Amino acid sequence: MAKRSIVPFGPQHPVLPEPVHLDLVLEDETVVQAVPSIGYIHRGLEKLVEKRDFKQYCYIAERICGICSCGHGLGYCMAVEEVMGIEVPERANYLRAIWVEMSRIHSHLLWLGLLADAMGFESLFMESWRLREKILDMFDETAGGRIIHSVNQVGGVQKDMDHMMLHHLLEAVKDIESDIKPVVDTFLQDYTVQSRLKGAGVLKKEDAVALGAVGPMLRASGVEYDVRMLGYGAYKDLTVKPITSTDGDCYGRCEVRLRELFQSFDLIREAIGKIPSGDISVPVKGNPDGEYFMRIEQPRGEAIYYVKGNGTKYLDRFRLRTPTTSNIPPLVETLKGCQLADVPILILTIDPCVSCTER
Repeated sequence: MAKRSIVPFGPQHPVLPEPVHLDLVLEDETVVQAVPSIGYIHRGLEKLVEKRDFKQYCYIAERICGICSCGHGLGYCMAVEEVMGIEVPERANYLRAIWVEMSRIHSHLLWLGLLADAMGFESLFMESWRLREKILDMFDETAGGRIIHSVNQVGGVQKDMDHMMLHHLLEAVKDIESDIKPVVDTFLQDYTVQSRLKGAGVLKKEDAVALGAVGPMLRASGVEYDVRMLGYGAYKDLTVKPITSTDGDCYGRCEVRLRELFQSFDLIREAIGKIPSGDISVPVKGNPDGEYFMRIEQPRGEAIYYVKGNGTKYLDRFRLRTPTTSNIPPLVETLKGCQLADVPILILTIDPCVSCTER
């Protein structure tokens, strides 16, 4: 029997944008077990519901994570709106959908750059982040901020997009899409990329379901599940079909995310074409009294928002289950049997967001 050794991976590592800690049990260079340890960061954001009223907490929820801040603000606001029985104007729902799909593009391009950098593919890293800047510029024009947008509020949104802004957004989407196509083709067809990703970190369909995988990690194993299909907000009027792969490996997870970029381009165009006129918010009277679970599809997968009100302006409880929290058990499964040198790539293919997980 080969000698076993335990090697700590993280929380600081050159390929990790955020701290993840794993104890890897090795036999020679083969991983036989991975023991995750979360909680390296703790910011106490959920406890702030005791000090910030339910309207002010919108801004705290957005700061759970900078990459998917718009989605966190949306999920929190929709949960409170359900508790209070608030009907949001349709134009606000469409504006929310546009901003969330822009966030998905921004997140996937950021992830692609990090993966490329980890593989030594520096030109792809620079190109994907160059294209990401165009989406951030459109966030700046339409929402007033590149990372933290603060457009969602209980009852609707704070800012509208006029005809000129929507036209600029359509032009930016067309520009990014034409530029990203050769990048995606080059990445998926590159021999080195395929040799590093194909067959690595395979997650079987039944394991993905049993271990609670979400988002691209679940869909890459052949499961057609996307929370947007439930039709919350404007998605009830938009065409959403899950992007899937049957490979279940690192390559399949990358392919799903890259194909989701083009789906988001289509959804933005469809939303702009269908957006109705009217108000962007409604007055909010009273305080939340009750509880509700809200689910939305973040770039990394299903996120669950739980709020509990007591009739005062301060919530009793806010709780968030993030996609990365759900994807850690499947990640541990995929690490079994891999080589030590492949561990950083396998971790990056789940697109971990530790600031969301350790809030």
